[in-house]
Amino acid sequence: METKTIDTHHIPVRYFEGGKGQPLVYLHGAGGILAGDPILTKLAEKYHVHAPLLPGYGDSEECGELRDMLDIALHTSDVVDALGLKDPILVGHSMGGMIAAEMAALAPHDYSRLGLICPAGLWLDDHPIPDLFAMLPYEMPQYLFHDVEAGTKLMTAGVALDDPEWLKGFLVQNARQMGMAGKILFPIPDRGLSQRLYRVRAKTVLVWGDSDRLIPPAYAHAWKKAIKGAELVSIAEASHMVTLEKTDQVVAALAKLA
Repeated sequence: METKTIDTHHIPVRYFEGGKGQPLVYLHGAGGILAGDPILTKLAEKYHVHAPLLPGYGDSEECGELRDMLDIALHTSDVVDALGLKDPILVGHSMGGMIAAEMAALAPHDYSRLGLICPAGLWLDDHPIPDLFAMLPYEMPQYLFHDVEAGTKLMTAGVALDDPEWLKGFLVQNARQMGMAGKILFPIPDRGLSQRLYRVRAKTVLVWGDSDRLIPPAYAHAWKKAIKGAELVSIAEASHMVTLEKTDQVVAALAKLA
C-alpha cells in the first residue's frame, strides 16, 4: 500500500492506496490502521483500495474543524469525492462502520454497497458497551480479541504491555487518536444513527465476531433489523478485531458485495 496525501477543503488527508479492481473505501476504527494491516493487504488483492486516515491518526494533522458526527461524515464524503470515486464499495470497521453507515444514510443514492464490520453507532441499554476511554492498555485485549494472549502480541508486536517505552508511545498516540474518536464515541457511541438507518438503500453486509466483547453480537441483530435487507455473517472464534483474527473470512464475507 502506498501512503499519499490529498487535500479536501483545506484539510490535508493522508490515505493508503493499493490494488486493482473495483474501487473500495475502507474506514478504520478507533484504534487506527497501518499501511501493512492484513485487512488492507488482503482487500488489495481483489479491489482498488483507498483507506483514508481521520485527522489525528498516523502522521496526519489534527483538525479542530471537525466537531461532530455530521462534520466527520461529510468530511469523509468529501474525501471520496476528492479521490474521484463514484459509488465505491464502502466498508468500515467499528468506528469506521459508524461513519460509513452515517454516510450511506445521509446520501442513500451515492453508495449502493456497504460493508459494516462490527460497527459502533447504536446503543442497547441491556448490552452497554465498555468505555474504551477509561481503559488501561492491559485491559483492552480481553475486549478486542477472542484469543487474548495472541491478541496482546498482535497489539504490542510482542513487547510487554508494561514496557515503559512502548507504553509512552502508545499513550501519546492514543491521546491524539482518541481526541478525534471521542467526538463521536464519548461518552457513549450514540449520535442518533438508529433514527436514520431506515434511509440506507445500499446492499449491506454485516460482519461480526461471535465472541465480540466490546460490541457484543446482540448489536449485530439490532443492525440487521434496522437496515432493510442487510445480511449478517457471523464468524466463529473471533472478537472485535475480527479483521486481524479472521482476515480471510472477513474478505470472503465482503465479496458478497461485489
